[in-house]
Parts: sequence; structure tokens; C-alpha cells
Amino acid sequence: MTELQTHAAEIAEQFSDHIDVSTDEIEARLEQLVTEYKVPVSEAKRSVTNSYLDEADLDRDELGRGGADAVLVDEIDQDEQWVDVTVKVVDLWEPRSDSISQVGLVGDESGRIKFVAFETSELDELEEGASYKLGNVVTDEYQGDYSIKLNRTTTITELDEEIEVGDNSTTVEGALVDVQSGSGLIKRCPEEGCTRVLQNGRCSEHGEVDGEFDLRIKAVIDDGHEVHDVIFNREATEELTGIELEGAKQQAKDALDTTVVADGIRTDIVGRYYRVAGPTLGRYVLANEFELLDRPTETDSLLSRARSLS
Repeated sequence: MTELQTHAAEIAEQFSDHIDVSTDEIEARLEQLVTEYKVPVSEAKRSVTNSYLDEADLDRDELGRGGADAVLVDEIDQDEQWVDVTVKVVDLWEPRSDSISQVGLVGDESGRIKFVAFETSELDELEEGASYKLGNVVTDEYQGDYSIKLNRTTTITELDEEIEVGDNSTTVEGALVDVQSGSGLIKRCPEEGCTRVLQNGRCSEHGEVDGEFDLRIKAVIDDGHEVHDVIFNREATEELTGIELEGAKQQAKDALDTTVVADGIRTDIVGRYYRVAGPTLGRYVLANEFELLDRPTETDSLLSRARSLS
């Protein structure tokens, strides 16, 4: 069975109790998106699923889960899978949208993963430091990074036990040699459950939307042996640069150009040396802690490389 046939069979099973649709029909729609329109397979699957949700007048949470498997968080490597996890709440963050009730990190012995719960799901809130069995959560993938979404069918069972959380955090130290595209003042999709960065005012899933401003830095740090992709979120970006979101928006307004924010950040930080520590999600290190270092004289070549990339 090909990859598209597998996805078609999964979609057909999900909708079998709601609408009359064949695996062949679904496969043909996936094939057209992937072959003719060059849509990535994951986005094609999402698009076709969304079209059938509209046809059946269903919310995603109303689909059958088809039997969820109990997994460790580091075993999550597919999008839109229904799974059960037994985890400890490691960290809770401030939600950036009114539609999100909770967001943060949970983990087990294998590592940590981001979770999101939505207001519409009307779930009991998780407590930081507590352990839970979360039944029927949905995996989500964006650019190689995985997370889990709690939904209205999710079951939450608090456990009277301590779960040892594996440490998948890392520390990198070296020259910050590049600030990549997609840094500075950005806009994110405002749709519930979607935090995708807009490209020319469009979300890859929801189309043209009125985005919400955010700040971030996608940086590259070279330790002299290998390079590391590092993401500074809004709070870390504000602390690192001294630029707050409202100030960045004013800069862009004055210049009639949002790129001035990234250009200013690039000028300030490229070629300087940092120690960054935080969890790893996919290929990225999330900068939870960082400090500016004196430039090591033995690695002057890194500064030359930084200047050539900037």
C-alpha cells in the first residue's frame, strides 16, 4: 500500500459513520493535490480531511479516533494521530490567544512535548507538577515539530504518582552567525489551534487571514564543530534585544516596512557569542535561558563566517 493509499484509508475510516465516501475517491483527491498542485502530503491530507468535515458538518473532535495507542512522547512522529500519554506537567505558559485555555510542556521518561488545550473543549485545567493520564489526544506537526492537542473527547485522569521526566534539554555555546528569514516582527494565524506564521498574509491551512503580531528570532549558533538552530520566542526576543512588541510594531509603522525590525536585530546580535540552554523540539533548541559571552580569541574564524552570512 502506498503512502497516499494509507492516508486515504485512514480518512475513509474516520468518516465511515458520517458520510458515504470511498477510499478510491479520497486517494484521487490526495493524488491531485500532491501531483498536480505540488502540495506536501501532510497539507494535502489536512485539506481533504477539512473538506469532508465541512461536508459532514462536523467538528474535528467529533471524528472517531479509531483506537488510540498508549505511547511515549518521543514516539510521536506522525500528524493527526489519536494517542494516550501518561505525563507530568513540566511547565505552563501564558496563552497568546483567548481561544487557548492552557499551553505548556508535558513529559515522561522519554522526553518532553508541547501541549495545547482550547477553551471550547471545556476541560479541567492541568496543574504544573502534577501527573496525568491523558486519553484521546491528537498529535500535531508543523515543520517537523510535534505537539499534542487536548480536545473535547480527551479524558484527564490525575495520578497519585511521580513521573520521572527525561531531560531532552541541551546547551549550545558559540557565535551567533545568522538570523534567518521569518525572524523579527511576524504575523501568526489567529484561527483556533493554529500558530502558523503567515506568508504574504496567508496561512498555509486557513488561507488569507488577519494575522496577529508576534516577535521571534530564528538564529544559527556555530560552536566551531557544528551549527545549531535556535528559536527565541517573544519573551526571549524582548529580553535579548530590549525591543518590546509594541515598540517593534511602531518601528515597522514608521518605516512602512516590517523587515526593519529583523534588520535591526541582525545588526545587534550577529557575530556575538552566546550560551543558550533549553529543550529541543525537532531540530530547534528553544532558548529558555541565555547569556552573552566574551568573544573567544581562538575562534575568530567564526566571526568572519558570521559577517559573511549577515
